[in-house]
Amino acid sequence: MSVDVIDFGCRLNLAEGASIAAALRGGAPRVVINSCAVTEEAVRQARQSIRRIARERPGVPIVVTGCAVATDGARFAAMPEVSAVIAKDTLRGNLPAVSGAGHARAFVEVQNGCDHECTFCVTTLARGPSRSYPMEHVVAAVAAAVDRGAREAVLTGVDLTSYRPSLAELVAAILRAVPALPRLRLSSLDPAEVDPALFRLLAEEPRVMPHVHLSLQSGDPLILKRMRRRHTPEQAADLVRRLKRARPNFAFGADLIAGFPTETEAMHANSLAATDACDIVFAHVFPYSPRPSTAAARMPQVPRDVGRRRAAELRKAAARRAATWHANLLGSQHDVLVERSGLSGHAPNFATMGFTERQAPLTIVRAQVTGVAGDRLIGTAV
Repeated sequence: MSVDVIDFGCRLNLAEGASIAAALRGGAPRVVINSCAVTEEAVRQARQSIRRIARERPGVPIVVTGCAVATDGARFAAMPEVSAVIAKDTLRGNLPAVSGAGHARAFVEVQNGCDHECTFCVTTLARGPSRSYPMEHVVAAVAAAVDRGAREAVLTGVDLTSYRPSLAELVAAILRAVPALPRLRLSSLDPAEVDPALFRLLAEEPRVMPHVHLSLQSGDPLILKRMRRRHTPEQAADLVRRLKRARPNFAFGADLIAGFPTETEAMHANSLAATDACDIVFAHVFPYSPRPSTAAARMPQVPRDVGRRRAAELRKAAARRAATWHANLLGSQHDVLVERSGLSGHAPNFATMGFTERQAPLTIVRAQVTGVAGDRLIGTAV
């Protein structure tokens, strides 16, 4: 391929990066950095990659796009290695982005932007207000992904539960219109916005996978208020309990921020407790970093070394839960979607499974868990 796209950040960025690559295929050689602005570390990594690529591929133009362009474009434009800074929509068009050509799973963009004003987040600045793709366009994108061989669609967005007319209606429409789709998965969900219709689909629909990633951020009620989040710790824990009652094999991930401004050790302890209360086995933890023009950047800051230490403690807590979860799965059987390599895949609960023998790629095989190796299961097809 003449164009290499390097993605940073969320699943939505992966989908958008694939759309950019498709739109630019056949053009002049170049490298596109699809940046993320959610943390200063994400921006640093993008800048580091730009310098590395310039050394490794001298003379190849480097184009930067993505959220960090919207929030910090001048900083990238000033880099001598960068040929151009371009808004993402200019590169990728206005249809839902879809990743995964030739992959077992396809990330499908259904919504972009956000109407909320969380005090730590630059997403509204970077992506603008919430807007939903028409249902028929999303259904068509999922159907096209299935036609290309994808066996699972993962619905993605900046604020997925804000999809209009409703996320539940969209999920139901996809299941009706694309009967050849075996598996549908939802990405990050706001615990406060899982309505009864969406809950029923998560709890009762076998083609909707028993796994959600919660936009939790903190387990402390006061910190959640200062973040301007819309849920309480009790709401999140109650959602987890109800889903596990309905489907005992449900698994949960969460985003967690450590060291948010004004966070005390007692507040941090509440976040540690939330990893247990919400049964978190897939944790995306990062220490807070102030983002320009956000309200949280003007609050009393927690020392960065304290935030890093608390982030490490949250990761350890989630890793302990994950280790227990993996051990409890020994001997169980799962329908595993095999990735392109044929050597690994994902169970419905999103556990990663490596196979003792190579399997046919892009198929769903029944496998029994025979061991655990680090953060993945080992399985044998049955």
